[in-house]
Amino acid sequence: MEIAVEIPGVRLGVVEADGVTVAAPGADLMRDIDQKCGELRRKFTVESLAEYEPIIAVRAMFRGWGMDPSKYRPSSEALLRRVVQGKGLYNVSNVVDLTNLGSIETGWPYGVYNREAISGRICLRLGLPGEKYEGIGRRVWHLEGRPVLADADGPFGSPISDSTRTQVREGVTEVVAVIYAPTSASAPVISQAAAKQGQRLRLYAQAREARTFG
Repeated sequence: MEIAVEIPGVRLGVVEADGVTVAAPGADLMRDIDQKCGELRRKFTVESLAEYEPIIAVRAMFRGWGMDPSKYRPSSEALLRRVVQGKGLYNVSNVVDLTNLGSIETGWPYGVYNREAISGRICLRLGLPGEKYEGIGRRVWHLEGRPVLADADGPFGSPISDSTRTQVREGVTEVVAVIYAPTSASAPVISQAAAKQGQRLRLYAQAREARTFG
């Protein structure tokens, strides 16, 4: 899947997976998540996260889009702060949880979307006047001037919070995961992160096939 990038400062890693089974996370995935959360709690405090290179790079990416990352916090930073505070990751489903695991590993925002709910060409652009969507958690996000993934039907995702339209729920069998990496990250490192997400979709969500791009 090709995603057109129309804003500066970002490189995308993309994973398409077919035949996934959305279910509660299994014991192996939970063990991996707990291990990574423990490592991060030992390594960082909320204060020291501000000096973590991926946090600095993602915040610079947001500022390049004209956004204050303290007001509109990148999803990766929000997850890392939660983990370091001892709250752990949200337990949503195997597909969502393994996506969040990748995000806290790299420090980059990740999103995962219902591929069957996406139509036409996808691009990453700034939101237009009047654009909005219902975010997961029922908050309505006004999107003008904010980075959004959009298809033929309009915006559906962002590196801050995603929409209910393309939310991955039980019964979804086709997903696309997007990694929003800063341009300071090398192409091989982004490709490696995408490949790991593909492997986890096969291992923890029984994906029949996972294709990586970027």
